Amino acid sequence: MRIIKAADSEVTSMRKIFRLTTSAVMVGSLLGLVNACSSRPSDETIAKDIQNNAAADPDTKDSDVKVASKDGKVTLTGTASSQAAQQKLEQIARQEPGIAGVEDQIVVPPPPPPIVVPAGTELVVTIDQALGSKTSQTGQTFLATVAQPVTVGGQAAIPKGSSVKGTVVTAKEKGKIKGEGQLSLTLDSITVRGKTYQIQTITLDSTIKGKGKRTAATTGGGAAGGALIGGIAGGGKGAGIGALVGAGAGFIGGTFTGNKQIEIPAETPLTFATSAPLTLPPSSRK
Repeated sequence: MRIIKAADSEVTSMRKIFRLTTSAVMVGSLLGLVNACSSRPSDETIAKDIQNNAAADPDTKDSDVKVASKDGKVTLTGTASSQAAQQKLEQIARQEPGIAGVEDQIVVPPPPPPIVVPAGTELVVTIDQALGSKTSQTGQTFLATVAQPVTVGGQAAIPKGSSVKGTVVTAKEKGKIKGEGQLSLTLDSITVRGKTYQIQTITLDSTIKGKGKRTAATTGGGAAGGALIGGIAGGGKGAGIGALVGAGAGFIGGTFTGNKQIEIPAETPLTFATSAPLTLPPSSRK
């Protein structure tokens, strides 16, 4: 009997110890939960931190996003500048200490369509260097600057001052007695807002024959408007060289008599017509 009573007493003691241990664990857990709740940042602090981090990040600073927090649950609303920006905004929110979750309601608007400069568009440029049938070489490159801005559908497509690169397709010196002089130019590329694009234009071709005889034409078709003759043009070949639209036919090169060569001084305005469409990204400026 004594042995049984001792065993019962030991079991009872173990039960008491178990109850005390369980109670201590539960109390500790409750205290930890209370401490965690009391140490968690306020909803106002969470929202403010996320908003500030989004405004400071270079990938998300251009997005129009609002941040709200309730009981640690963060809600993101507004618009992001791109899909990548939306993902970065959600990442910033999830990295915030003390949050209970993130609900992403950010909208990414579709990108605006590109600007397509149609074939036949006139590019008025001024050349940065003198060119001539005698002084230039076939295959030589030359630089020019856009003299008039180009707009498409009310959008600024090609700003004034954009850089252009061209090629001397043909440069042939006129002989003293016979043989024609010839100068043909085309544009190859244009740099718009820091990015370079390949372009195709109708060749400008000017020819001088014999003593003072000259003809002018635009290889591949005439430029729109038909009022582009000037500079070195004299009717026929050379249409589009040396004049702005409607500027008349004032001669600014040589007189083209005797042994004169075809010469285009630096800063001469030349009008080229594009022979293929040019696709550009949408402009933020109207």
